[in-house]
Amino acid sequence: MFLTLEGGDSAGKTTQAAALEGWITGLGHTVVRTREPGGTALGAEIRSLVLHGDHVSARAEALLYAADRAHHVATVVRPALERGDVVVQDRYIDSSVAYQGAGRVLDPEEVRRLSTWATDSLLPDLTILLDLDPAAARGRREGRATEDRLEAEPDHFHDRVRAAFLALAAAEPERFVVVDAALPADEIAARIRRSVEPRLER
Repeated sequence: MFLTLEGGDSAGKTTQAAALEGWITGLGHTVVRTREPGGTALGAEIRSLVLHGDHVSARAEALLYAADRAHHVATVVRPALERGDVVVQDRYIDSSVAYQGAGRVLDPEEVRRLSTWATDSLLPDLTILLDLDPAAARGRREGRATEDRLEAEPDHFHDRVRAAFLALAAAEPERFVVVDAALPADEIAARIRRSVEPRLER
């Protein structure tokens, strides 16, 4: 089973991915928890370039994310799925469609096609969208020493990203589950478990 968590910056994806990994492991499954970008050694270098390096043009950014995704799927995700493991992943194709498509104002369908080709059309079985107002997300980041290049974008950028995520979820209700990321972390985790459990039993 391939599970992805999506949403804006500071929505709580890392926290919920860790909780989901622990719960699924407790049910007796082997879990591979990973992230994009940065789920491989190559991905860590790409992550540094796109999030913490100098300016990267919008198209170059989209290509770098797709390159990371191609390598990550080939070396981590597909091998895990072929072994029968459960993959819990922080970000995937939907993030590129939202951030580079809507946020950077590239053609979302071109961005999607690029990643679809890069992954040989691998899609998640279930995607959890943690939905949070960008202003609330920015409040969560207050006091941090630094923000990465995407976190530092203005609110109207993050508004476009959020709207794109919600549109993706509305277009594929059979794949997406939208959870209010403003809820307490325990309640979010419980809602995610209720969505995942029936699919694990298939």
